[in-house]
Amino acid sequence: MRFGIPARRSPALATLVALSISLAGCSSGSLGSSGDKDKLTLEFLVPTGPDSLPVGERLAKDFTASHPDIKVDVEARPGGGEGDNVVKTRLATGEMADVFLYNTGSLFQAIDPKKNLVPMTDEKWVGDLDDLFRPTASVGDQVYGAPAGSNMGGGVLYNRKVYADLDLKVPKTWDGFMANNAKIKKAGIAPVIQTYQETWTSQLFVLGDYHNVAAAEPDFAKEYTGNDVKYATSPDARRGFERLQDVHDAGYLNKGFASATYEQGLRMIGKGEGAHYPMLTNAISPVIEAVPAAKDDMGFFALPGEKAAQNGLTAWAPAAAYIPKSTEGEKLKAAKEFLAFIASPDGCKSLTKAQPPSGPYSVKGCELPADAPQAVKDTQRYFEDDAVTPALEFLSPVKGPALEQICIEVGSGIRSASKGAQLYDKDVAKQAKQLGLKGW
Repeated sequence: MRFGIPARRSPALATLVALSISLAGCSSGSLGSSGDKDKLTLEFLVPTGPDSLPVGERLAKDFTASHPDIKVDVEARPGGGEGDNVVKTRLATGEMADVFLYNTGSLFQAIDPKKNLVPMTDEKWVGDLDDLFRPTASVGDQVYGAPAGSNMGGGVLYNRKVYADLDLKVPKTWDGFMANNAKIKKAGIAPVIQTYQETWTSQLFVLGDYHNVAAAEPDFAKEYTGNDVKYATSPDARRGFERLQDVHDAGYLNKGFASATYEQGLRMIGKGEGAHYPMLTNAISPVIEAVPAAKDDMGFFALPGEKAAQNGLTAWAPAAAYIPKSTEGEKLKAAKEFLAFIASPDGCKSLTKAQPPSGPYSVKGCELPADAPQAVKDTQRYFEDDAVTPALEFLSPVKGPALEQICIEVGSGIRSASKGAQLYDKDVAKQAKQLGLKGW
C-alpha cells in the first residue's frame, strides 16, 4: 500500500514535473561537456516527489564523485499508479533505464522480476542485507534489489511533552492505550489525531496492526494468500477495524477529523494539540519541519495489541534499485557498481544527506546519525530487540485498493468494524482474481 503525498500529486503536475526534469537531464546528458565525453553514462529512473527524487539525485551525484569514469543521469517518472504503468510498459518494450528505483514487496512481485530483472544474488553486498529486507526484493532464492532508503515503522507518533506532563507511560497493550486516551481527553487534549481529508492517512490502525495479527496467527499471511482466512472471520485480523471504531466511539478523535489534512495533523502532534497520530515514521521529519521545536518532543511506539509480551512493530521495507535485463555489456558492469555503492555504508551516508532516515538502514555497517530524532531512535529499538514483523503487503500479494475509504467509514462511525471487514474482504477478492491467484 502506498502512503503519502507523492501518490496524491496531481497527474498533470506530476507529468509536467517529470517532463521538465527529464528534459533537463536529457539536455545535460546529450550535450555533455568536454569532461563528460569519455564517461560511460547510466540512465537512472526514479519517481518524482519529495520522498524519491532527491534520493535519486544525491545517489547519482555521490556515486559519480567516487566513480569519475561513470556519469549517472537522473530521469523522473510519475508516482502512484501512473508510475507503475510507466515501469511496466518500459520493461515490456525493452526501453527501461539502465537502473531504476521501484517498490519492494507486492508491487515488486507484480513486475515479473524473473523475466525482467538481472539477479544480484551473487554480488558481494547481498550478504550485508538484513533478513527483513532481503525477502522483499527477492523471488525464490534470487535477490534483485539494493535498498535505497531506510526502514519505516507503522504505529503511533506521540507527543512526549504531553506524556511527561500527564505522567503517562508508553502503552504496550490496547487497554493501556485507551486508558492513556481517557486521561489525555480529561486534560483537554485530543487523544487521537485523524486526518481523513487525506484518505491514505486512515489506514494505520489496520495495516500497522499486522505484527499483532502475526503474533496471534503466525500462518496468517500464507492462509490469507490462499483464501483460507479472511479479515471478517479472523478475530485477530478484525481487531484493526475494531480499533478504528473504538477510538471513534469513545470520542477520542480531534475536532474536524473528517476534513483535517495531513499537514494539519503534523502540526497538531508537533504542538501537542493532539497526543497520538497513527502514522508511518517517514512523517517524523515533516513534523519537525512544520514545528522545529518538536524535535525532542516527538516519540514513536508500535501499535499496541492484546498482550504486552507480544508487543512489536509492523515495518515497511525501503524501495530498491534494480537493473533490467535490457542493460548489458559495459553498462551492466557499471550498473552493478552503482547498486554496490547504494548497498554500502557510503550509500547510506548519501541517503542520509538526501533525506533524514525514518528508521534503521537495511545494510550491515550503516548507522543512524548521532543527531537522529528521538522518534527514529524509538523505532530502531524494535529492530534491536528483534520485535519486528514486515507489513502484510511484503508477505502477500493480496490487498485491496479501497482500504483507505473503508477505514474512513469505520473510523467515522458510518460503518461498523465487522461490516468494514466484510467489505474489505470483497475488495481484496476482486484484486486476487485479477492477479489470478489460486484458491480465489
